[in-house]
Amino acid sequence: MQDSKPHYELLDGLRGVAALLVIFYHIGEGFAASPIDQCVNHGYLAVDFFYILSGFVIGYAYDDRWQKSLTVGSFFKRRLIRLHPMVIMGALLGAVSFCIQGCREWDGTEVPFRLVLLALALNLFLIPAVPGTAMDVRGNNEMYSLNGPSWSLFFEYIGNILYALFIRKLSTRWLSVLTCAAGTGLAVFAIGNFSGFGHLGVGWSLAGNNFAGGFLRLMFSFSAGLLLSRIFRPARIRGAFWICSTAIAILLALPHFGGEESPWLNGLYESICTILIFPAIVYLGAGGKTTDGTTSRICRFLGEISYPVYIVHYPIMYLFYAWLWSGSEKIPFSQAWPVAAGAVAVSILLAWLCLKLYDLPVRKWLAARLLPKK
Repeated sequence: MQDSKPHYELLDGLRGVAALLVIFYHIGEGFAASPIDQCVNHGYLAVDFFYILSGFVIGYAYDDRWQKSLTVGSFFKRRLIRLHPMVIMGALLGAVSFCIQGCREWDGTEVPFRLVLLALALNLFLIPAVPGTAMDVRGNNEMYSLNGPSWSLFFEYIGNILYALFIRKLSTRWLSVLTCAAGTGLAVFAIGNFSGFGHLGVGWSLAGNNFAGGFLRLMFSFSAGLLLSRIFRPARIRGAFWICSTAIAILLALPHFGGEESPWLNGLYESICTILIFPAIVYLGAGGKTTDGTTSRICRFLGEISYPVYIVHYPIMYLFYAWLWSGSEKIPFSQAWPVAAGAVAVSILLAWLCLKLYDLPVRKWLAARLLPKK
């Protein structure tokens, strides 16, 4: 499906590190009373990092191919083949998880099976559910009640569409203007506390300012990644993977800043991470090279499971939350940590199995039938 351009091995590894941090964030979410005391407090910023990586890789892989044989239709086929099989798998696993829980909303209200099937159909085609309607089967106002993280793929698809129809045609100068404008809007959104608690963990719902915030997250990060791919010049740093991985882990794990009294401080921190530090990490990661076999194998494995583990881990989280909150009182972490560790391990194993037994074979089959032969 791709040409013979060199592969950014370190970026694959960093994508996997960020995906694992998302799992730890969601594990911690089960024990938190509010966004202020959340473990891996800024874990949702991994999505912004993903979008920067996506913009960079898409720009690198496709920008110079539009003048050759690449068409808009061919580009869309390639992106659908790459992304949608796992969207389908995540939706199916989410439906199974919901049925195991008894087809009930979080407040215990029973949901008719026909509505579960309707929610599944929406998830399969990435059609977002309107908050408060029957398709919102968990009652959380999520776009995708059966597999919450699918919301980021919804915006990823929007980014791909905008790239193919509009953004790729921009000169580097105008792409810089777009990136700066989107970054300014994102900073205003975060520092102005348009989300509540001064954070950027938005986009997963159509309620309130969620959609606007999610769109700003996409537009800045995706555009910044594209811009980086155009101006990139390798800057070799020894140990780049380990330096960048450590930086991502620290940035996402730091506690909430400002509390309820000064949420703008948290917005400022997350703006700095997203607008300044993440692009720098991607730049350094793209310029780095693995210098030993162990690091290469780690990067390869993390890169392979990064997307599957992100898209299939949340059905496991639903079951974990249901167990955690099954009694009159939430089970404390001191007692729940073995089950939490098991949920992480099962998520990684499930992702690997989905990759090897489903995603790779399906993508190969679709590519052979839908894409032109070289």
